[in-house]
Amino acid sequence: MKKFSQLALPYIIWSIIILFLPVLLIAFYAITDSGNAIVNFNFTLQNFVKFFTDPDFLLILWRSLSIALKTTIICILLGYPTAYFISRCKDRTRNILILLITLPMWINMLVRTYAWIGLLSDGGILQSLLNLLGFKSTQLLYTEGAVLLGMVYNFIPFMILQINTSLSKMDKSLLEASSDLGANRFQTFWKVTFPLSIPGVISGIALVFLPAVSSFFIPKLLGGGQYFLIGNVIENQFITVGEWNFGSAISVIMAIVMMVIMYLVRYVEKRNSGNRREKKV
Repeated sequence: MKKFSQLALPYIIWSIIILFLPVLLIAFYAITDSGNAIVNFNFTLQNFVKFFTDPDFLLILWRSLSIALKTTIICILLGYPTAYFISRCKDRTRNILILLITLPMWINMLVRTYAWIGLLSDGGILQSLLNLLGFKSTQLLYTEGAVLLGMVYNFIPFMILQINTSLSKMDKSLLEASSDLGANRFQTFWKVTFPLSIPGVISGIALVFLPAVSSFFIPKLLGGGQYFLIGNVIENQFITVGEWNFGSAISVIMAIVMMVIMYLVRYVEKRNSGNRREKKV
């Protein structure tokens, strides 16, 4: 056993270098002044004070959380019926449908987002279709709707796959027992199917909300720089402005926000599983 643990040592070191060292470097930049030398540096919390005392940054943070929440809700409303339909299909049909859902994910997310520019821009397919229907003055690209559409398109497969996994693992005998006890289809769904699929819904929420709240290239491409989110602020601080310390502070703030959200999601999941055990007892 000791020899096997020694074989794992290089992988542990490599993981520390790849995963933890960049995080520590960002945390170090966040609590130091800009322009510090390698040896002489001053610790400060001014970067965090600057963020929380500027109403513009707080507005952008709220906008990011808002659009991430909207994206998550839309993904649930569209993804749950889709996952439910897939779980009710035969194995061969289910595998084909899952393949169709995951197939676009084989293409880089940036390329898929660029494709929407051609669809939503003036002279694009969707714009031309709206013109035929009489909506000639409708602006599709560089709007909040375009950003929301790009978010939902890129992240909804995670919601569908997670919910479908929970529904597929569900014991079908419970549905038969519910029917034998006189429950109709709606009652069976609400009392049996939906509660058992909640772990998949919660996992899907985590996989959709977290990347949506920190996304930067989707609002940049589909929003045209007019719809600024917190991810764009971080990118701008690092690449354009050169304020690595302030950008690192915002990154740390977003990391804390994400950890809090993950803790809440985990807490709800544990509480829900505990309630199910109590009902069984």
